[in-house]
Amino acid sequence: MDSWRSIASVLALALSGCAAHVNLPSYGVVSDFTLTDQTGADFNSQSLAGRVWVANFMFTNCPGPCPRMSSQMHEVQTALAGQDVKLVSMTVDPERDTPEKLAKYAAFYSATPGVWYFLTGPTATLNHLGEDVFKLNPVDGSFEHSTRFVLVDKKSQIRGFYLSSEPDAIMRVIADAKALLRQPS
Repeated sequence: MDSWRSIASVLALALSGCAAHVNLPSYGVVSDFTLTDQTGADFNSQSLAGRVWVANFMFTNCPGPCPRMSSQMHEVQTALAGQDVKLVSMTVDPERDTPEKLAKYAAFYSATPGVWYFLTGPTATLNHLGEDVFKLNPVDGSFEHSTRFVLVDKKSQIRGFYLSSEPDAIMRVIADAKALLRQPS
């Protein structure tokens, strides 16, 4: 009888660890937005409704962290292939990052069409998203931007921020995205 209690205790602890991982905090809701994707098509955030997604800010001429971040985003894409997770990279340089330039950048990082979107659009819209919605950075022509990834759940709630320079950041993004996928809509 004591061995069964011990087994039950171990299972309860193991399961509570998994449940705690799913209970990520909520940092606010992502408001609706429309931008332009790397194909030149309108991208409406409603296409992300009911899906888990990961977002970041970058620019194609970035000499600093953007190449690393894009490689990390590719890792996320590979690890979550075949699952209903979308990736969204928004430029902080809308003047130069045209859809054509974003398409070349996307191809360089082997972005899967329909899974990983590179977005540009009006500076005011991108600034609103960067500063007010995601609370990461302004899009103001300075090219200063956050190196965090943002995890968004099926209800458009921000559920996590992950500093790309942390050694376990990508592993945590992937694990938390999988946990959110298991949650009911």
